[in-house]
Amino acid sequence: MIRSKKDRVEKILKEIEHPESAPTIFGLGMIKDIDVQETKASLTLKIPMLAIPIKDYLINALKSAVKKENESIKVEINMKEMDEKERAEFMRIAQGAWRGKYYADSKVEVSGFLARHYDLLLDFITFGMYSHFIKEAIEYMGIQQKDKILDLGCGTGRNTCLMKNYLSNKGSIIGLDISKVMVKQFMKKCSTFTNINVMFSRIDKRLPFENEIFDKILISFLIHGFPQDVREDIIKEAYRVLKVSGRLFVLDYNQFIFEESPVYIKVLFKLIECPYAFDFIKRDWEKILSSNNFVSFREKLFFKSYVRILQVQKR
Repeated sequence: MIRSKKDRVEKILKEIEHPESAPTIFGLGMIKDIDVQETKASLTLKIPMLAIPIKDYLINALKSAVKKENESIKVEINMKEMDEKERAEFMRIAQGAWRGKYYADSKVEVSGFLARHYDLLLDFITFGMYSHFIKEAIEYMGIQQKDKILDLGCGTGRNTCLMKNYLSNKGSIIGLDISKVMVKQFMKKCSTFTNINVMFSRIDKRLPFENEIFDKILISFLIHGFPQDVREDIIKEAYRVLKVSGRLFVLDYNQFIFEESPVYIKVLFKLIECPYAFDFIKRDWEKILSSNNFVSFREKLFFKSYVRILQVQKR
């Protein structure tokens, strides 16, 4: 009898999907040591980093699933951090869920050589000005010591490392990215900071967070690389997970007329950008953000006004 109950519980647990990845939680190697008795079920939940906010979601999902088998059963979950070998296997399996590019015409899905040397390439195409520019942009965000910040498309963690300088131990940052190479660089840069975490996750789908979690959200040089309907979905999700009066910052290209730009801008833009970006620069983003219930539109311009950081507030 007990054995059959354990089989049923294991079957339920094996079917629970991970909110960020196609494999199940069990398939990602996150569930260990399942033990089912008459009135109690216990298991170990292994997660890549103990501080990730999604841990509460996972715990609730596991408990709810087990209680569907028996509402009166007591569920005990022992949470542990993965060791390096387990984390590497987790990343390998999770990465395998993404095959090829989601958007064939996009250039924001970076991998291989570009991902390994992304920071150097940014410095190169901005003629060495990126470091100074990004410091100004981060300063403009007005980060407070206790802010909870979400960095969508966090890449190598370069921006996150700058933002964390404004935080106390009561503040936190979590980054999301789908590049295995970049996530590894992020983890290496931020491994000593307990209030900084990264998640291997898409940003163009429902974000793996509850409503109204973050004080600030940064989307840096990413949203231009998506079709407009996807951009709108990203904006809506940002709105959902922002606290009331929280602020969204979009660091990207300004609106401009490509045909009227100097030759060097045309050449560089054609060289490094995708078709989606040509659509992005034609859009009125103050109007788009306003239509999604954001208010208090502000901006700071860079690179002769071809780049800007937009700031809007959740109504």
